[in-house]
Amino acid sequence: MGVFRIMMSPKIQLLAVLAFGVAMLFIENQIQKLDESRAKLERTIARHEVAEVEQRHSKSAGRETSSSLAEEDDVVIIYNRVPKTASTSFTNIAYDLCGKNRFHVLHINTTKNNPVMSLQDQVRFVRNVTSWREMKPGFYHGHVAYLDFSKYSVNSKPLYINVVRDPIERLVSYYYFLRFGDDYRPGLRRRKQGDKKTFDECVSSGGSDCAPEKLWLQVPFFCGHHSECWNAGSRWALEQAKYNLVNEYLLVGVTEELEDFVMILEAALPRFFKGATELIRTGKKSHLRKTTEKKPPTKETIAKLQQSDIWKMENEFYEFALEQFQFVRAHAVREKDGELYVLAQGFFYEKIYPKVN
Repeated sequence: MGVFRIMMSPKIQLLAVLAFGVAMLFIENQIQKLDESRAKLERTIARHEVAEVEQRHSKSAGRETSSSLAEEDDVVIIYNRVPKTASTSFTNIAYDLCGKNRFHVLHINTTKNNPVMSLQDQVRFVRNVTSWREMKPGFYHGHVAYLDFSKYSVNSKPLYINVVRDPIERLVSYYYFLRFGDDYRPGLRRRKQGDKKTFDECVSSGGSDCAPEKLWLQVPFFCGHHSECWNAGSRWALEQAKYNLVNEYLLVGVTEELEDFVMILEAALPRFFKGATELIRTGKKSHLRKTTEKKPPTKETIAKLQQSDIWKMENEFYEFALEQFQFVRAHAVREKDGELYVLAQGFFYEKIYPKVN
């Protein structure tokens, strides 16, 4: 009998391991079902909120004598935000102001945060943005590459805005964000949580999360939906990104000078941003989002990344954007007693003919 018990013991252990494996698969399956149910619930709530807004607008429209939108209301802003450029801090300002200033804020939530839309989704999105009267004036934001509306035969184009950041600082922030999150949602589990390797150690060991290719993000976001935009190190993509920044964006700021960016937007687009400067200056928690456990890289790490052609192109684009922003700022604001203030209107009309009797 003792021999029989010894022979059965490994079998019992095997059955226990199998039972444990089956239990884990069952638990994972239940978690997946819960995640799917949560996603469906979020979509249902979003559709319900949109329906309520459209219903309110349709009721008020019946009381209006004119069927056309006021010119100042027929405006759409698209903020195709680059990750880790203070985009959440800026977007929260729009959310705080939308009720008071009477505009709508909509988050563009793409599948798996893919910044490139399919062709059919591009058409759908352009039609939504241009014809969705109930959502005008509207502020759309999301991690989406620039989309050229002129390709789709629409009568009006949105106003694009964006913010860029020093490329190495942006990558370092993103690296630690994936591991430790931020003070905005501290309890949320991040994709790389548990990985304690520093950014310096990652670069030293040639890790994939800190490779020069990971720097290639701001250029393609401004370049757009062309295949060449996403070829890391493409000179054509860099030049296209520069062209779009100058010709297709109302204003592109820099993370390091976010308050100045907000001040100029408030002066240019008070319909949306009236009160924004005061909000960002008060330093309320909703406008401040900082990555936790972030350690600045060493000079050696920075020097190693700067040897890459990809860094050189991303940095060239960043400095191009910075120069353009500083040019705009120099003609929009002045400094007095250590404080910035917006310049008053600098033009007027005269010699108007024919004369009115």
